Amino acid sequence: MFGVFTFVILALAQCEKDKYVSPSSADSIEPTPYYLKVPQGFPDYFLEQQNALTNEGVELGRKLFFDPILSKNRDVSCASCHLQSSSFSDPRALSIGTNGTATTFHSMPIFNIAWMNEFFWDGRAKSREDQALQPVNNPLEMDLGWIEAVKRLSADSDYPRMFKAAFGTSVIDSNLAAQAMVQYEMTLVSSETKFDAWLKGQASFTPEEEMGRIIFNSERGDCFHCHGSILATDNSFHNNGLDGDADLKSGLYSVTNDQSDFGKFKTPTIRNLAFTSPYMHDGRFQTLEQVVDFYSDSVQNNRNVDVLMKKANSGGLGLNSSEKNALIAFMLTMTDSSFTRNPVLVP
Repeated sequence: MFGVFTFVILALAQCEKDKYVSPSSADSIEPTPYYLKVPQGFPDYFLEQQNALTNEGVELGRKLFFDPILSKNRDVSCASCHLQSSSFSDPRALSIGTNGTATTFHSMPIFNIAWMNEFFWDGRAKSREDQALQPVNNPLEMDLGWIEAVKRLSADSDYPRMFKAAFGTSVIDSNLAAQAMVQYEMTLVSSETKFDAWLKGQASFTPEEEMGRIIFNSERGDCFHCHGSILATDNSFHNNGLDGDADLKSGLYSVTNDQSDFGKFKTPTIRNLAFTSPYMHDGRFQTLEQVVDFYSDSVQNNRNVDVLMKKANSGGLGLNSSEKNALIAFMLTMTDSSFTRNPVLVP
C-alpha cells in the first residue's frame, strides 16, 4: 500500500511545472515531422538538417507561397507565376511582376525540387532557400524587399502564431520565411505518370510510344543525354543551339563569368510537358511540335554549342513526321494529371 501511495505522490509531482523552467519553454510544442515519401525509382534526396520538414512548416510555406502580401503592391504572389494548373509554371512566355514589368525568363515549373541543387535558368541560386528569397527583392517580380516584407508579416494577425508553431519563435525573419516556403515546395512531388507505371511493370506503351522511347534513348533522337534520368533532367546547363552568335544570350555566364558558359541554360525536366507550355528559357515555343521541329531542323551551330548537340552542323536530327510524332507521344507518357488537380497542394 505504501508503494502505491509513493507512486501517486511522485506522479503528481512530475505533473507540476518545474519552477526553474520558463512558462514559454514549458508550453512550447514541438512541430510535427513531415515525412516526404520518395517515389519508387527516384534517388534519395538531400535536405539541410536545419530545415527539416514539419507539418507546421509546410502549412506556413503554403500560405506564404500563395499570399500577395510579399509583393510591393500586394497583387502578386509566388503562385501568380507558378500556377498549379501549369504544373507550377506560367502559361505566359514571361511573367508579369507587381510593377507591370516582364520577367527576364520564362517561369520554370516548381516540382521535384528535392532532387535539384541549382535554380533558375541561369543558375543564379545555389540553394533552395536562395531560390525562395530572390523574387521578393527582384524589381521585376515582387519588388518589396525583405525588410518591408518582415514588417508586414510581423504585423499580420496569423503569421507570428504560424512562425511560432513552425520554428518555435514568433520573431519573423527572411531566412525562416524562405525555409518555410522551401518546405512547402519540397512537397510538390510529381511521379504518377504512365512512364512511372511502365517502369514498375504496371503499364504498356502503345507502338507509337514505344517507337518514341527508342528514338529518345538512341542517337537518332539524342534526347537521353540531357533528359534520360528518371527525373527527366540532368540538372546541368547546356547551350542547345537555340540561337546564332548574334542573338546568343549570356545564360550561366552571367553567374560564372566563364566564357565557356556563354549561352548555357539549365536543362528543364520534360516531365509534365503537357502543362508547362511555352517552352525554352524565353518561352519562344508554344507547342511540343515546335520544340521537336527545332531539334530536328533548326539547331544553330553557334560558337559555344554543346558537344552533345552532335548534329548541329547539319541543323539538327532530321527526323521524319512519324518519328516526330512518336517522340512527342513518348514524352507525353510523363504526364501527371493528378499533380495539377491535387487539392492538398493549395490553401
